[in-house]
Amino acid sequence: MLIPIFGSCPTYLNKDQDDAKRLILGELGHAGMEWRSVGQTDYPTSYPLREVRVLAKHCCGGVILGFSQFVTTRGIWKAGTPKQEPQQGTVAFPTPWNHLESGILFALDVPLLIFREKNISGGIFDNGVSTLFIHELEIGKLNKQQRKSLREVIRKFAADAHLNYYRK
Repeated sequence: MLIPIFGSCPTYLNKDQDDAKRLILGELGHAGMEWRSVGQTDYPTSYPLREVRVLAKHCCGGVILGFSQFVTTRGIWKAGTPKQEPQQGTVAFPTPWNHLESGILFALDVPLLIFREKNISGGIFDNGVSTLFIHELEIGKLNKQQRKSLREVIRKFAADAHLNYYRK
């Protein structure tokens, strides 16, 4: 039997992002976990945010994949405030659903595993927001050591999720 894990990930991904997602889903499967997600494996019969809560309550952990959905090099942070400053370099933003879904999962006190693509920050993806370590998503082909590291991270998460499953 596979342990249900709530997955937060944008619906539309580029090829490299999709390859990274497939790799992570494969490793989750090898660790005895099943990815569940509103709009991807489970389809809403009510309001989507309510459905996220309902599905998340039946899951024993959550995996957040912070893939970029909007990228910019120009803009103004905190416009019109004393802290206003121009954007320096590239900044990327994930889907807002990553923040909503991770907040629900955090409130349910389930184990969380969080990955972010380069240049993603803010909200759940900020270091120090919680006791969680935010893992950098490796995009492209992984070398042997990177793959081993990913497998170890997922094994640790799987142990916590399995423990949570047997507590329920």
